[in-house]
Amino acid sequence: MCESKLSPCDFNKEADRGLVNKIIPFSCVDGPGNRSSIFFQACDFRCRYCHNPETQALCINCGACVEVCPTGALSLLDGKVIWNEDKCCACDKCLGVCTHNSTPKTKLMTVDDIVAELGTALPFITGITVSGGECTFYHRFITRLFRRFHELGKTAFADTNGQLLFKDMPWLTDEMDMAMLDIKAWSEDKHRLLTGRGNKTVIENFHYLADINKLYEVRTVVIPDYLDNEETVTEVSKVLKNYPDIRYKLIKFRPWGVRPAMNVSVPSDEYMNRLKKLAMDIGVSEVVIS
Repeated sequence: MCESKLSPCDFNKEADRGLVNKIIPFSCVDGPGNRSSIFFQACDFRCRYCHNPETQALCINCGACVEVCPTGALSLLDGKVIWNEDKCCACDKCLGVCTHNSTPKTKLMTVDDIVAELGTALPFITGITVSGGECTFYHRFITRLFRRFHELGKTAFADTNGQLLFKDMPWLTDEMDMAMLDIKAWSEDKHRLLTGRGNKTVIENFHYLADINKLYEVRTVVIPDYLDNEETVTEVSKVLKNYPDIRYKLIKFRPWGVRPAMNVSVPSDEYMNRLKKLAMDIGVSEVVIS
């Protein structure tokens, strides 16, 4: 088996760098206010509807992307793929040929690097949201990142699929303002069908983060005739009715960016509104359709 460039666990030894896929300076969908979103590389879930599958795995340096790069932004040096960002035209042909759900276009960044990249955005943002991939793979690094942005007067949120237990990462949980948690399916079998892994840790995180007032939002992607959406919405809502400050976001599945394409239907507005009514009838205070 080919070896990856690095393991995400490597970055938690000294917590000085994180492998960043991309940074969006301004976002209005990743938490309250105007936020900067930082996407980290690597995830253990293999969601069939993943809209950014190139964030899932670490590059194995196979070199397939080098051959299709039209600007010479990619090269193979000493067995490693090197990306020259200055030459990159952002055509994403490298992503199209990658069969490993990865990308050569990642950057090892320090906290200072990220602050510098967001320099012109800082006066205009409420805070940052870390995402992925799965951001908690870099829990010690993002703890330091959150601490720095708190010093700058900004809030710090984590958009997570709940793969790792937050109660086992108190350094991160204490420094984090809030989390946004994906609950993809309530059924263990359905969750495993969708992601390749079970959801016991996800559900445990749901209860834990809600109990300690660290959960801003729960998110569920709705796919008709594939997931048991009614079961998931019902069970999530039974918990959320006891936490009126936590909102529930129901996300309509869209096929854009998904590869390979899922042969499933896009939920209708009528169906989404029916699920919203189900949640509100159970007692959820705020339900958002996205």
